[in-house]
Amino acid sequence: MPGPRSSGDPRPAPDTVGEVIRWAAFSCVLVPVVLLWYGTSLAGTAGTALGLTAVTAVCRLLLRRSERCAARCAAQRGGRHTRGQTPVD
Repeated sequence: MPGPRSSGDPRPAPDTVGEVIRWAAFSCVLVPVVLLWYGTSLAGTAGTALGLTAVTAVCRLLLRRSERCAARCAAQRGGRHTRGQTPVD
């Protein structure tokens, strides 16, 4: 049984955007297959597939933009602050 982790071990950040996009792509394939299985017309299934693909693409774009903005904001927080109070001994 391994010992407790030290607090200095870096953990890679989870790629949550990638996970969401992978599940969305999976549903873009799975939903049309299920619709065809249950007898929906080919035109209806194709329309659904195109709609899901368009929504997935827009969501991916917005998620990546949000991720870049969050990274930019986090980088600005790490800078030197000249305003505010300084500790006095």
